[in-house]
Amino acid sequence: MSGRLSGKRAVVVGAGQSPGDTEGNGRAISRIFSEQGAALLLVDRKGESARETASICAGEAHVLEADVVDLDAGDAIARAANELLGGIDILVYNVGVGDRYDGPSDRLTEEAWDRILGVNLTGARRCFGACLPVMRQSGAGLIVAISSLAAIAPSTMFAYSVSKAGLDRLVQSTAYHEAANGVRCNAILPGLMQTPMAIEGQSLRRGIPRDDLIAERAKAVPMGHMGTAVDTAMAALFLASDEARFITGVLLPVDGGSSVKIA
Repeated sequence: MSGRLSGKRAVVVGAGQSPGDTEGNGRAISRIFSEQGAALLLVDRKGESARETASICAGEAHVLEADVVDLDAGDAIARAANELLGGIDILVYNVGVGDRYDGPSDRLTEEAWDRILGVNLTGARRCFGACLPVMRQSGAGLIVAISSLAAIAPSTMFAYSVSKAGLDRLVQSTAYHEAANGVRCNAILPGLMQTPMAIEGQSLRRGIPRDDLIAERAKAVPMGHMGTAVDTAMAALFLASDEARFITGVLLPVDGGSSVKIA
């Protein structure tokens, strides 16, 4: 263990994962942060999934079952982190949902719009707002939000794209306003990834076989293959470490060159 996060207290919101054959971002981030010495509070609306993540962590890992759409979820997370970890050095907001009824404006349902914006953007704002005062008390902190390349790429998933674009602006505004308080805030924009939510969710939404979807997505990436949750986790580890102490307000694509292709 190299201990790049030794002594750090990290909250990972969205630490469980959807069912699937691969590792999700929240689980990979939790596992790697733990290997690097962080004490963890793992938050997920599915407590059992968060406990599964805790079981593979190398060190201290507590679990809180909470749903970010609840009005008091942010306060509950901050309170639990204070009680169980003694504070917050790192907040990872990894919560994000899509919906099979998301689409162009003539097909997008009100229910899908409200659900996606509520989880992906409003939930983030509440978590940021509740955890920032805890970070300010120690004069330092770091927020990493898991956004998406969909925030800047053409997409038929209107609500999802808008929610992630809004998350990016939340990140950059927070970075600016909290810089004087010693709190950094950055976002990671994964591209085409081989994670349970991306593969199983898209396969269901589009009604195409899983293997066909994997081949299609891999072909679309300039590097010729999709990324994995470990790629996202390693980027989060860098941003959370002291190596990135002068980096804030960054929207970091982790995408095998897809953003270059878009440009």
